[in-house]
Amino acid sequence: MEQIKNDQLTVEISAHGAELKSIKDADGNEYLWDGDKEFWGGQSPLLFPIVGGLWKGVYRIGDKEYTLPRHGFGKLVDFKLVGKTGDRLTFALIDNEETFKNYPFHFNLAVSYRLAGNELHIIWHVENTDDKVIYFQIGGHPAFKVPGCKKGEKLKAFLKLDNEAPTRLFATIGGCIDPNARETVQTDNGILEVTDESFADDAYIFDKSQVKQISLLNEKGEPHVTVEFKTPAVGVWNPGNHAPFVCIEPWFGTCDWAEYTGEFKDKYMMNSLQPGASFMSEYIIRIEK
Repeated sequence: MEQIKNDQLTVEISAHGAELKSIKDADGNEYLWDGDKEFWGGQSPLLFPIVGGLWKGVYRIGDKEYTLPRHGFGKLVDFKLVGKTGDRLTFALIDNEETFKNYPFHFNLAVSYRLAGNELHIIWHVENTDDKVIYFQIGGHPAFKVPGCKKGEKLKAFLKLDNEAPTRLFATIGGCIDPNARETVQTDNGILEVTDESFADDAYIFDKSQVKQISLLNEKGEPHVTVEFKTPAVGVWNPGNHAPFVCIEPWFGTCDWAEYTGEFKDKYMMNSLQPGASFMSEYIIRIEK
């Protein structure tokens, strides 16, 4: 486990999946979910080279079919620590024989974590090292403890969105998006209450850059953790089993539309890179006290 810290935050990251494992403030208070497998074993998995699931678990490039697990393989492999300072860590993954079997592209992927005061910046950098265009999706999946909520108790959390009436997509058909299901989510001046029952239809998926900031509120109705992002989509999720956390997930991509049988390159919210080109973006976790 690697660590960075400043006078406000201490952060731990594992080389396995380059996954964020802990965010503590100067008083030792933990903000990230602990990964208890009884509820959900993840904490902040990296989603790459797909976000969400594939229709029937398969995608196509030309006349060939490939398989990938839900959210891809980024969360399952070991990264190499390639840079470390007092306030920044960088982990890298280079394509290899194993990744090439089910994702036939050459790439360099780097994930950096940088502290700046009460903010943690998570930076993604994808480089095309192939001699052809590569296609990919990438996303985050951080899970934050809900203040005042304990394991096994009914979930009750309040989120503040920067859009008072965003439109929601539903991934309810084989883990893929129902093309006929889209509804406006009504909030109270941007405040959305979520419970276990809220996730009976899986995650809230907001696409088309409708939402760019979400805060998890404390018992006083004040921001506890804020996630800021410029991604075209964001997911809000909880497994619905009395787990005391909420995931706020910035995505450059999303799961397939139900019944999708087109090519990988034509998936909804697909990203592409020309040979030698690179992609970089970040999202910010801000710890509010």
